[in-house]
Amino acid sequence: MLTHFIENASSFGQDIDSLFSLITILAGFWFILAELILFYFIFRFRRKKEEPAKYVTGEKKSEMKWIKIPHHLILVCDVAIVIGAIFVWVKVKQDTPPIDEEIRVIGQQWAWSFVQPGPDGLLDTADDISTVDKLHIKVDTTYRFHLESVDVVHSFSVPVFRLKQDAVPGRTISGWFKATKEGEFDIQCAEMCGLGHGVMAARIFIQSEEKHNEWMTASASRTNSTQLLATTPSQKNKTKQKQNG
Repeated sequence: MLTHFIENASSFGQDIDSLFSLITILAGFWFILAELILFYFIFRFRRKKEEPAKYVTGEKKSEMKWIKIPHHLILVCDVAIVIGAIFVWVKVKQDTPPIDEEIRVIGQQWAWSFVQPGPDGLLDTADDISTVDKLHIKVDTTYRFHLESVDVVHSFSVPVFRLKQDAVPGRTISGWFKATKEGEFDIQCAEMCGLGHGVMAARIFIQSEEKHNEWMTASASRTNSTQLLATTPSQKNKTKQKQNG
């Protein structure tokens, strides 16, 4: 159903959309059927002066089948949804494809900070590129992200990727995505994180390899003058280790 409102720009987006469609079709079918039967009974067995009310216990086999049969059919639908959810979970969370690049994502009140490898292609080195509320990535490239929070619980949400992952203070949570089309899209915080939650928005720029390399070259020259809004937990730990050492 999401494909009718938000375009898909990730390799696993179609699988999640298909699961949503399955849930919508099955739940929608039973909802419509139940409502039709309900309104039919309301009309068919409405109060009439010539017919006294009668109490039905529902203990007869002929009466119980109207409960047992729909109940078993709904259980079958539930099993189908669970099986579909497991397949999607395994594909997105368990079967991680080969990683091409890594990035660090830091949530804080109220902005997203991103750290990407510079020309050396390695994360957490001197030529890393740091940006705020703007994430530049290459199309058809598999990224592993390391998600952190410096204050409260945030939720890293990229609707066109069908991606939403909570950022928990004190933890680094990893995940992956692969963009399948170029464009500029929204990044949101999907967790109520304080007074400025509504303005905690960022943009993701999915570019061709050529355009991305041009951006990286231009950004690398400004690396020394670019700073994050806040120091990441990983950087704090490294600083403490150096001081203790």
